[in-house]
Amino acid sequence: MCSNHNKIMEERNRTLGEFIIEKQAEFQYSSGELSRIINSIRLAAKVVNYKVNKAGLVDITGAAGEQNIQGEDQQKLDVYANNVFIKTLTNREIVCGIASEENDDFITVAGQDNSHSNKYVVLMDPLDGSSNIDVNVSVGTIFSVFRRVTPVGTPVTLEDFLQPGTAQVAAGYVIYGTSTMLVYTTGHGVNGFTLNPAIGTFYLSHPNMKFREDGNIYSINEGNYVHFPQGVKDYIKYCQSEEGDRPYTSRYIGSLVSDIHRNMIKGGIYIYPTSSKAPKGKLRLLYECNPMAFIAEQAGGKASDGFGRIMEIQPTELHQRVPFFCGSRNMVGKAEEFMARYS
Repeated sequence: MCSNHNKIMEERNRTLGEFIIEKQAEFQYSSGELSRIINSIRLAAKVVNYKVNKAGLVDITGAAGEQNIQGEDQQKLDVYANNVFIKTLTNREIVCGIASEENDDFITVAGQDNSHSNKYVVLMDPLDGSSNIDVNVSVGTIFSVFRRVTPVGTPVTLEDFLQPGTAQVAAGYVIYGTSTMLVYTTGHGVNGFTLNPAIGTFYLSHPNMKFREDGNIYSINEGNYVHFPQGVKDYIKYCQSEEGDRPYTSRYIGSLVSDIHRNMIKGGIYIYPTSSKAPKGKLRLLYECNPMAFIAEQAGGKASDGFGRIMEIQPTELHQRVPFFCGSRNMVGKAEEFMARYS
């Protein structure tokens, strides 16, 4: 018992940097680039975390006065986080391209010698849920990493970014909440690291994270109920019924990172369906759904568009939107059953 406890404590004393070095052999292409990308995201996350925690003290909250490509009002912290992540990834010359929810088009990254020899592209939502900053609700960063498909040495093209989620080599998120955590996968399980703000180091706090097969939390914006497809309405009624171990508990923060993070720890389903107001759905396939789907599947969960696997969707545009059902495997499966009745 004592030795087992000591083993757990020893494991949880590992820093993110140590963990990355230990696990480098698991990367399919062990050139060191992917490790450096995760390290760069770690650094950028610490910078953004510092700014988020000062949000009430400095002029960083509120709208920036512009809209992004989605037609959404950009918050000042959206712009700040976007710049920090792009600058950190660009300055270290470890990626050949970056696509962000906040930018109209992808960014081509060349080395100092104007070469295009790097092999990875990063897609990201630099500050998910940023409208919640003003009311002190958790926000996050989501990222996805692909190996380029165009020839090394040439500038990246749209083709490098429009890859199905099954081609991801890494994905993760950072949640800026009561504590700041970085959670990521490289296809060998999901691990979470908590920032110790006193020394600025991430420590392994949540090894081998898993979704429960079943849960009792459903997360959906029920204010849009009248606009939902009938299959979703029926599933909500199922969740609210008194049969078996129901009714389930409704928990919805409105910050994708926060809702998925809670449901992974406690067991539940997150749903953002199509609606009469958003006929294609609202969440972005490349910046939000694919990385969260990769994490969910690696944690034993499931991610779907209501009818099929999210990660098998072939993207056709950079800012493509899709409906999203993600969480405990049996709960997502049950939701798909209701959706299939009206397919």
